[in-house]
Amino acid sequence: MRSVRAGFVRLYGSRPLHLLTLIAGFALLAYVVAIIRPVALWNPGVWWQSIIVWFAAAIVAHDLVLFPIYALLDRLLSRTVDGLAPRGVPVLNHIRVPALGAGLTLLVFLPGIIKQGAATYVAATGQTQDPFLGRWLLLTAAMFGVSAGIYAVRVVRR
Repeated sequence: MRSVRAGFVRLYGSRPLHLLTLIAGFALLAYVVAIIRPVALWNPGVWWQSIIVWFAAAIVAHDLVLFPIYALLDRLLSRTVDGLAPRGVPVLNHIRVPALGAGLTLLVFLPGIIKQGAATYVAATGQTQDPFLGRWLLLTAAMFGVSAGIYAVRVVRR
């Protein structure tokens, strides 16, 4: 049995669970496409709303722009922080996690921060989008504050 598994890994390049997960993902994609129908995915009348166009743009924006930026920032951060942290208490993830949270919540809050759809928002809620930036900054400060608190507790306990 072990030789069969080793042969599969040598032939495929990964474990069988990886292949099963990949097949399940493609099956889910096929199901979604079958339910939504390709006509809904590509509408030449409103091409900018096409899911495929947005998905492709997201891939390009992430792979060619965002990934190199945050990989470089992470490398600079890891080189800078390595000598500063007390022995035995890694600080890097206490910076990475809230930074990731801040980035993801920025993506969520960005339409409100840049006041995209302000007229529709005011008509629907009767409120302006002015507090979005302040709330995002408070949320980001809270994430970094909680992380700093956890880090301080870990340093004291060592």
